[in-house]
Amino acid sequence: MSSDDLDPIEPLIRAQLKELGEDPGRDGLVRTPDRVAKALRFLTSGYGQDPMTLLNGALFDVDYDEMVLVKDIDFYSLCEHHLLPFFGRVHVGYIPNGKIVGLSKIPRLVEMYSRRLQVQERLTTELAGILECVLVPRGVGVVIEGTHLCMKMRGVEQQNAFAVTSSMRGAFNSDVKTRTEFMELIRHRKESFA
Repeated sequence: MSSDDLDPIEPLIRAQLKELGEDPGRDGLVRTPDRVAKALRFLTSGYGQDPMTLLNGALFDVDYDEMVLVKDIDFYSLCEHHLLPFFGRVHVGYIPNGKIVGLSKIPRLVEMYSRRLQVQERLTTELAGILECVLVPRGVGVVIEGTHLCMKMRGVEQQNAFAVTSSMRGAFNSDVKTRTEFMELIRHRKESFA
């Protein structure tokens, strides 16, 4: 590989290894800067994606006015405070107002926004906000359950703690019955279809 092909992150990782007291030239670390650069590019690939482009062509006019729920969407992200992973599950529901989105686009939105440096609170509101903006639904709700390695590996070192965040808009915020139905559907675990 020529120096022209070098990812600009690689020398930074090499310098970081030296600063930590390691020898970046030793056998186990020689390729680490390259691997870390590739991993960071992948884990932050959401910056190169546009939600409107992602949703384009997957919006449909449909006469359906009951709740649509996609739950237990796995996500992995990097905390912007310590660059440590946090991960968990996302639950997204909305009540259409004449327009629906292809179901597979909801996990793709989760992936796009989670592949950025994040905090769970912003991830929650970004997902609710884009669906509210694009679909103009009667309501949208997003709940995220996340495990944060910055709380497990350092700081308070709480091994069993996890965070729950929510963003409720429209009917999910104003109508107790709708909100309760959403929360009950999230709690209900799926049965095996096999």
